[in-house]
Amino acid sequence: MYFSKKGLEPVQTEQTSIWTCNKEGCTCWMRDALSFKETPTCPICSSTMVHSTKMLPVLNRH
Repeated sequence: MYFSKKGLEPVQTEQTSIWTCNKEGCTCWMRDALSFKETPTCPICSSTMVHSTKMLPVLNRH
């Protein structure tokens, strides 16, 4: 018998505003819309974060 995988629907992405950690070697980032502070600090290493953009999947927030 042969079973084929169903075709997955392509994920929609968009240019999203994010905060990225400024410390060398730390890869932490967070969506700007989900940040609680105006200028957040990194939750991993407590360094400052800088504003940036990234292609991310669209969130359906109701």
